[in-house]
Amino acid sequence: MIDQLKYEIEEKPVFCSGHNACPGCGEALAIRYILNTMGSNTIAVIPPSCIAIISGHQPYSSMRIPTYQTTLEASAASATGMKRSLIRQGRGDVNILVIAGDGGTYDIGIQSLSGAAERNEDMVYVCLDNEGYMNTGSQKSGSTPYLASTSSTPGGKPTEKKDIAEIMAAHRVPYVATATIGYPDDLARKVAKARDMKGMRFIVCLTPCLAGWGIPDDAAVRVSRLAVETGFFPLYEVEDGEHYTINRGHTGLPVERYLETQRRFKHLDPDQIATLQGQVEHKWALLQARTKLECEPHPEYLTR
Repeated sequence: MIDQLKYEIEEKPVFCSGHNACPGCGEALAIRYILNTMGSNTIAVIPPSCIAIISGHQPYSSMRIPTYQTTLEASAASATGMKRSLIRQGRGDVNILVIAGDGGTYDIGIQSLSGAAERNEDMVYVCLDNEGYMNTGSQKSGSTPYLASTSSTPGGKPTEKKDIAEIMAAHRVPYVATATIGYPDDLARKVAKARDMKGMRFIVCLTPCLAGWGIPDDAAVRVSRLAVETGFFPLYEVEDGEHYTINRGHTGLPVERYLETQRRFKHLDPDQIATLQGQVEHKWALLQARTKLECEPHPEYLTR
């Protein structure tokens, strides 16, 4: 039984109604929570994506903060230049926020993202992960789950989802977290924590796409919670690439409960569902093991 939870959202005049998102869009909810938390002292960098459509063009943007719509591969590079320029102007207190999709993060934008992470550039980077190139026809991306049907893999994707959180943690940046719109308190807390830190902070937020996943208009939050409760997308944090904290995760619900809500998994047979269940159990065990790997650093080891 999924928790029936209610949240009090503190609204701030940063994200406006009347935008171009689909009714019930998970990304619009995520943007609302993120901008409410980041506040008005923020500049957003947005690559081509559904997020760019939702934001709209200036001066008619749905976001009441400055926004810069960059190229698909250059979000982290653009944010780097913007932050460094602000520091030179004596305005280093302004938050730089990247809001990108999985195509611009897992795939096309990963080169500039990895470079910015290696340099520990000062930004909050949020990937709204709808697990495909949904803005251009629901093609598969590096984030699409194994066996999920997309317009470019109608029989099911033959490879596993890229683990972007672990890739970013391997850069040993100060903060990496997973989140989802199903638990807005957790999402807002992580955004606030990232906002108040320095260096590269990275959050990947699962945001179901109604059309691309094949779910009803009112199902994005419910499906997001199922992703967490079945262990398909656990919520956790990694600090300095080493210190893991699990926030919410596998409660024992079978992964089939999550799969059966979506058209993109309707073609699966029992053996394929069992394979996905095995993958979930294995990854959950690995994550739990990482939370127990606490060790003292060597005295001569210098961290940044």
